[in-house]
Amino acid sequence: MNEFQVPADLGRIPEKIYCGEGFSNFTADQWRIFISIYATVVLWEYLEEVDRKILTYFVRICHLFVNRILETKSLDKIHKKIVDVVTLIEKKYGRNVITPNLHLLLHLNACSHDFGPLYAFWCFSFERMNGILGSLPNSHRQIEPELMRRLINDNRINEMIYTENNTKGLEILNTRQSVGSLSEMDQFGHDEMRRFWMYSRTIQESTISGKEPFPGEMLKPFSENIPLSADGILDLMIAYYNDTYENLKFRKPFETDSLNSIIIPLKINKYCRCRIGSEIFDSTFSPRHQKSSYILAKFASEDDSIDIYPGQIQFFFVHEISTNRINMENHYLAYVRWYKKIKNRFYFGINQEQMCNVELWDTEFYPKSRDCIIPVHHILGRFVPVKYKISDRKNAKEYLAVNPINKKYNLR
Repeated sequence: MNEFQVPADLGRIPEKIYCGEGFSNFTADQWRIFISIYATVVLWEYLEEVDRKILTYFVRICHLFVNRILETKSLDKIHKKIVDVVTLIEKKYGRNVITPNLHLLLHLNACSHDFGPLYAFWCFSFERMNGILGSLPNSHRQIEPELMRRLINDNRINEMIYTENNTKGLEILNTRQSVGSLSEMDQFGHDEMRRFWMYSRTIQESTISGKEPFPGEMLKPFSENIPLSADGILDLMIAYYNDTYENLKFRKPFETDSLNSIIIPLKINKYCRCRIGSEIFDSTFSPRHQKSSYILAKFASEDDSIDIYPGQIQFFFVHEISTNRINMENHYLAYVRWYKKIKNRFYFGINQEQMCNVELWDTEFYPKSRDCIIPVHHILGRFVPVKYKISDRKNAKEYLAVNPINKKYNLR
């Protein structure tokens, strides 16, 4: 369990889990984390074929239902998978194991149609607050009055702090307009957010260059005026701009191949982190935050097929260049190393239905190329990496298990 590189913002589950009573104290949020991140990789080799199918269906259902963005057209497909899960459980284990919770699953489709994604009305926060209340010191005799006295005392203290007599001493503090994960969307409208969300999904129709607005910002720490040659990406940048702006020609300084070409500035500002919506993406440029540096992005092949590749962000950067020879424009980009494909990529899949929640990739990167430069708009999401070994009679081969994480983009 400790080998999973789970970002801190996703929450934690106990390090040691056995069975039976080991799960008895799990909160609903911990169950969500275990099912969506750990279950497939940890349990796969111990399950029979039918149980693998049940697990694969259930993990897919959880991924779709707990997503903050739920498409209406997918609800009927999710409901069909829920029916399949309940049917498989009944056939293998008997009708006696069909609990009320499994019956309630059949009503989630109607609830989502009526009230929206489960994210809008689930009670994880209430469960967490109940846990906080339960952890407060008390005499174990009259808990309710003791908690109320504590709340009243805290309220009186707050009133004393924020009286008019003390406001002058607190004027040096800059207050924010709003607080919370939804506040990052305050300056980004619904239509703009939806447009940005589609950038990473419709890669074939995308004309994104990196200069378009996005709902976020580059975050410190950062380094200013770093030469492109220092990271060996000058040639990659020229190839990137030539591919992105097909009607323009870009070149290095002092080259004389084309008099009408645009000279690329040689300095960039490097950033360790980038916030998109309420989600933080990190890089290897910041060793403390590497767990959030693993991302997914879509690429279009020469045969027009679309595939999703996992990679690790090396750093974010802002490059200022003029494409119209008049105004300088900032391009918000990321330098990413992409993992290699393997033949046994869908090891955790169901062969007949081509459904796979966790994929296996090589632990090595592709060689550096123009594809290592992408706009931050093309980042599809994050994933949790974990090393996974497959053994045969001769030797054991280590792969990288890629477990996608749902986005945190909020659409109002």
